[in-house]
Parts: sequence; C-alpha cells; structure tokens
Amino acid sequence: METVEWKVPTGTANLTDNHRFTGIRVLIFDLDGTLIDSKLDLALAVNAARAHMNLPPLEHEEIFGYVGQGAPMLIRQSLGSLGTDENVERALKYFLDYYRAHMLDNTLPYPGVCEALETLDRRSRGNGALQMAVLTNKPVRFSKMILDGLEMSRYFQFIYGGNSFERKKPDPIGVEVLLRDFGRTPREALMVGDSEIDIQTARNAGIWACGVTYGLGSHRLAEFPPDLLLDNLAELPSHLP
Repeated sequence: METVEWKVPTGTANLTDNHRFTGIRVLIFDLDGTLIDSKLDLALAVNAARAHMNLPPLEHEEIFGYVGQGAPMLIRQSLGSLGTDENVERALKYFLDYYRAHMLDNTLPYPGVCEALETLDRRSRGNGALQMAVLTNKPVRFSKMILDGLEMSRYFQFIYGGNSFERKKPDPIGVEVLLRDFGRTPREALMVGDSEIDIQTARNAGIWACGVTYGLGSHRLAEFPPDLLLDNLAELPSHLP
C-alpha cells in the first residue's frame, strides 16, 4: 500500500480544556477487539483450518496477534512458511465456512459496549447530533451477521467491511466514504479502535482517534498514541456532546 502522510485534524477548538470533543458528530467504530470479543471463535476457526491442512494447532495467543488485517492475512500468517497462495486459498475457504457456522458460539460485546451504544443512540435520537458506523477489516457479510445476531446493528447507519472497498484499513478510503455518506468534515469524526491499525486509519484520514485498552491490539497503542484513551467504552459518552 502506498504510504500516506499522517494528518492531524484542524480546528483544535473542538478539544476543550476538559477534554470533551465538542465538535464530534460522527463515530466510526472498529469491530473485533473494540465492540466485540470474538477472539476465541476466531482462534478456533483458524485451528480448524490448520487441521484441514494437516497442521497442528497454534496457541491462541499467537493467533490473536494476527487478527486485525482481514481474513486472508489472518490465514496467511497462521500458515507461516506454508502460506503459499494455493494453500492460503484452500485454508481460507475452509476457515470462512467454519467461521460462518461458529462465529457466535462464544462472541459477545465487551463490557460497557452496549451501555455506551444505547446512551449514544438515545442522545442521537434526542438531538440528531451523533451518527454512528462500523468500519472493520472483517468481511462485511460476517460483520453484519454478527451485529445482527448480537442485536447491535440498529445502532449503526452504515456497516463497512474489509471487502467493501478496494483497500483495507489503515488506508483512509473507508473513512472518506463515510464522511461523504454522513456529509461531515474530518474534524467532526472520531475513529474508535483497539489497535494501531485504527489509529493509523484515523491519522491517514485526518480525523480524531480514540483507543480502547482492552482489545486485541491495545498493547501496541503506546507506539501509536490516540487523542483519547479509554479503559471501558462506557466512558465515551462523557467525552462527547
């Protein structure tokens, strides 16, 4: 991917002395590691694909480190030195079939997520000031199925996945489309995610970045500091108008 120069949102008056982002009108959420704890179902599906390829299982913690760049990269990394194009294609097909059947076996929203979304949704219905979307590198069909199954889809006007555009996060194309969808400017948008990929996406698009400390990629946020860092998503509404 072509390197994109990081941009910082202009109009710093939106960040007041008490750290409330008063100008935010659009919230763009990552999915895995931010809204939902899906790591066990992903790890089980990866190891099922490895078994299909006559390979031994990987430790779950190793698999967790591969999550975030989309299913093809997840499978390629999980195959290691055997990750040829042919093997990735075979393993990916099995992984997707298995994951489709089992993706809600153990997956649940993180603590505080539903509380935060309900609060933000009530606020949006009250004054129309906030609009919410999901932007994930997970396949869009699976993302919608999971959010439907967890009864969370109703909070989001748009749900875009890793195959919704030509390029995945951290490329800014998904954010740029959402800004057009909502008719908003970069300084009015906040990306919420658990990994450096989400922070890079926000920087590349010139929008604000919020990190959460509980997700799969949170250990890397020290190298990619967001504008706001939360231990629980229930804290987010207090920072917004």
